[in-house]
Formats: sequence, C-alpha cells, structure tokens
Amino acid sequence: MIVTSHRGAGFLEPENTLRAIRRAIDLGADQVEIDVQLTRDGHLVLMHDETVDRTTNGKGKLSELLFADLRQLDAGQGERVPTLEEVLDLTHGKITPQIELKSPGLAPAVIATLDALACTDRVILTSFLHSELAEARQLYPSIATGALWGRLPNDVVGQAKQLGVQALHLWHQFITPQIIADAHAHGLLVRAWNANKEEEMQRLIDLGVDAIGSDRPDVLSEVCRRAGVR
Repeated sequence: MIVTSHRGAGFLEPENTLRAIRRAIDLGADQVEIDVQLTRDGHLVLMHDETVDRTTNGKGKLSELLFADLRQLDAGQGERVPTLEEVLDLTHGKITPQIELKSPGLAPAVIATLDALACTDRVILTSFLHSELAEARQLYPSIATGALWGRLPNDVVGQAKQLGVQALHLWHQFITPQIIADAHAHGLLVRAWNANKEEEMQRLIDLGVDAIGSDRPDVLSEVCRRAGVR
C-alpha cells in the first residue's frame, strides 16, 4: 500500500514546510503531498490557502506578496515558506512528491522547474483544475498526473480517461468497489484522500485502493502493517 503524507505531515508539523516533509520521510511514507502556488514575483512556493493568514504570522494574499517578504514570515516553529526547488532537493531519492497545482497558470512554471532540475519523471502532478493537468501533459507528455475531484461526477472513470491522467484522486468517502473495479479495468489507479481515522483507513485497504493519503501517516503506516499490506 502506498502511504501518502498530506501537506508534508500536516497534523504533526507545520503544514507545507520542510520540517513537515522531513517528518514524512522519517516516518517512511512513500509519497508526500504538497500545495504549490506563485508569489507576486513568480516564485513557486508551498501554500495551501490563497492567503498566508492561517499558516504564517503574516497577512495578505500570497499572489500579492513578494518572495523576499514572504520569506520573512514564520510558517510555524521557525520554519519559512519553502520553494518548490527546495522541496525537490530535499525529497530527491527519499520520497515521491505529489504536487498539487492550486491556481490557474501554474503548469508552465512547474514543468520548467521540474525540467531544469531533471526530476520531471520523479513527481506526480495533481489538481482540481483539470485544465492545468492537460497543459502540463502538453508540455511534458510523460508527466504522471492525477485528477482531483471535490464532487463525484456520474462517470468519473470516463472523465479521467478523457483527461488522459493516470489516476483518480478521490475523497475517501466517495470510493466504492464499483469505482475501483471500473478504474482498474481501464488501467487507472485510485488514490484516496484524506483518511485520518483507523476505521477509514482499514475500509480503503479492504476495498483495494492503490494509495491512501492522510494527515496521520504514522497511524496509517501502523494500520497497513497490521493489515499485512506494508
């Protein structure tokens, strides 16, 4: 079972920080989910929200902040908001980054960064903005992609096939045996997000999903171990 640590290790350390990613690595997670956006002056940084208010000691929209000013903020326990380049350097050879494109227009900058660092084939791109995934695939056809859905469409497998992604990334409560069977029959992976309770994790293991995302990768790893799938 693939264990994906959400926002670094978002319930254990300040989310989307290098400290959180190191924690995910130390816990033995296979993948680490991070959120990427652009600063006002075009730097790719980790941030989930549109504003910095919740996760730092600053205020304001990320898109209106200069990188130099952003770096002065405390993202928790003295951590700074990291760049995508810093994350790729940290994760190289240790864990697979699952990079969520949070806002429109990110695909070209992300692909350029991945290409410059020669790690395009070592990441997974995800997004609720499916046009971003399509653009990423145009720029680099072999890039691994997974489509996120906030609501479950009637024909999620058919839509995923049309998008050309390799995986469905679904809220864990959406996932049914039929979805998994249909996805696998069409060569698609099913990755669940975000199961934080042991009974939720066990249900997904029993269903046969390909990966589980969680804010508690420590608990998930233990549940997987007890179930004999890790």
